[in-house]
Amino acid sequence: MKLWGGRFTKPTNELVDEYTASISFDQKLAQYDIQGSLAHVEMLAKCEIIPREDAETIKKGLKVVAEKIAAGEAELTEANEDIHMNVEKLLIDEVGAVGGKLHTGRSRNDQVALDMRLYLRDSIVTIVELLSKLQDSLMEQAKNNLDTILPGYTHLQRAQPVLFAHHMMAYVSMFERDVERLKDSFKRVNRSPLGAGALAGTTFPIDRHFVAEQLNFDGVVENSLDAVSDRDFVVEFLANASLTIMHLSRLSEELVQWSSAEFNFVELDDAFCTGSSMMPQKKNPDVAELVRGKSGRVYGHLIGMLTTLKGLPIAYNKDMQEDKEGMFDTVETLKGA
Repeated sequence: MKLWGGRFTKPTNELVDEYTASISFDQKLAQYDIQGSLAHVEMLAKCEIIPREDAETIKKGLKVVAEKIAAGEAELTEANEDIHMNVEKLLIDEVGAVGGKLHTGRSRNDQVALDMRLYLRDSIVTIVELLSKLQDSLMEQAKNNLDTILPGYTHLQRAQPVLFAHHMMAYVSMFERDVERLKDSFKRVNRSPLGAGALAGTTFPIDRHFVAEQLNFDGVVENSLDAVSDRDFVVEFLANASLTIMHLSRLSEELVQWSSAEFNFVELDDAFCTGSSMMPQKKNPDVAELVRGKSGRVYGHLIGMLTTLKGLPIAYNKDMQEDKEGMFDTVETLKGA
């Protein structure tokens, strides 16, 4: 019997199970799902909704499940649909029926919103750190070439002489704006939706603010309907990512041009180029070209997310399962670039 199967008299069709399951991609949220569950069960004990002894058993079981998933020893199945139900099934297998108490006062709707915010919060920190390292690299190039003069261009026609260092610092400024946007968006990501339930809260005497504090959120999403239906924070990240990869693409385009025989301004390191099987004299700037090419991939995820959300009534709809793959792919694409 599925977690939601109480009023159903027959099992779902196998094709429905396959089509609606999200475990193939949302397993990326496993550590965040368990992190949120640990805070949730601690709150349930604090508020005397479940016995402290049961809470400690569940917490120990969750930690074992986390270790097994991390080690690749846990079986995550489509039959259990998503990461939330898979974790709960693994927990019950580990500690028995008491594991079912973990879901008290919680819905998968507020649970998935929480997991995504936890994931994106970490991802933003990582991307900001990577951008800062990129800025440091560009500034190092600038410092090492303070007297190097290049032609400056408008309309791709030679215009006025500029310093190579000045050119590099233009990109430092671009990436600084990207850092600022990501940092500003962090405060909108860093709000806990947990406690909203499916859409209208719960009759259990929970403490939303305690859970938020346990997870280092700045506060809670006040409106329960908004808490489970909001994906603005995903759209905002995708928009910021699109601007960032656009800047990376512009830098890549210049590296492609500058490393050509026609320009011959720079030489790219062999370790970051490829060759030709037919023309051994060639040194291809494939990495820069691929960064440039992947900008379209990120833009596509932004448009896809906006299109998914544009016609949705409040609150949660199954369409919103489409919010994850584009976000995951954008994070990995941007980190790689």
